[in-house]
Amino acid sequence: MTIEEIQNQIVDEFSMYDDWMDKYAYLIEIGNGLSAMDETHKTEDNLIKGCQSRVWFHAELREGKLYFESDSDAIITKGIAGLLIRVFSGQTPHDIVNANLDFIDKIGLTQHLSPTRSNGLLSMVKQIKYYALAYEGK
Repeated sequence: MTIEEIQNQIVDEFSMYDDWMDKYAYLIEIGNGLSAMDETHKTEDNLIKGCQSRVWFHAELREGKLYFESDSDAIITKGIAGLLIRVFSGQTPHDIVNANLDFIDKIGLTQHLSPTRSNGLLSMVKQIKYYALAYEGK
C-alpha cells in the first residue's frame, strides 16, 4: 500500500469514533499493539529530541525500503508512534521524504494534543524524514 492509501485507511478508522476519549483509547490500543523494540536500540541516538516523554525510533533499510521500530514510556505517545510506523514502515526513503501527512489533521490529532505532545509528534515526523534523507540514494 502507498503512504496515501494507509493514511486514508487511518482516517476511515478514526472516523468511526465520535468522541475523543474513544479516539484516545484507540491510540492506546495501537501503541499496545506495537512489537517490542529491541532494547539495544533504546539509545541516546535514537531518542527523539523535543518530546516531553521518552520515545525512541530506530530505522533499518532492507531491500530499498525503510522499516521502523519504536517505543515510548507514555501510552498516548506510543500510540502516535504506532500510527507513524504504520504509515512509513516498508516505504522507500524517497516516498517518505516526499510524503504529505494530511491524515494528522484529518483525524483531528493536532487540535486534540497538548502543545508539548504536538511538538513531540512533529519531532517524530522530522526524525523519520531525517532517517529517510540519510538512506535516500543508498
